[in-house]
Amino acid sequence: MSQGRLNAYRIMWLFVFFDLPTNTKKERRTAQQFRKKLLKDGFTMMQFSVYTRHCASFESATVHINRINSFIPNAGQVSIMQITDKQYGNIQNYWGISHAPLPGTPQQLELF
Repeated sequence: MSQGRLNAYRIMWLFVFFDLPTNTKKERRTAQQFRKKLLKDGFTMMQFSVYTRHCASFESATVHINRINSFIPNAGQVSIMQITDKQYGNIQNYWGISHAPLPGTPQQLELF
């Protein structure tokens, strides 16, 4: 693997933002199933309706985007945003008035 292949501009982060209806028992179940599928696909909850996932490359991110597209619920809104690791490093998180550092890039190798 070449040194230039894995850098802060090739490594990607996916954000999934969603607002799903939860008025009925069926809608709540559908929303919960959507969240569980995101977790099963390696996403981490950042906020209740915002999930993130680290991807080693643009190609890996595309695979996950296609997977999400296969289980998007019929109702509600789902948005997917893809950013580079370099852009992700510029996020500023605040919990109350305290600045919270971003979690580090996962130290794992994705094989597929």
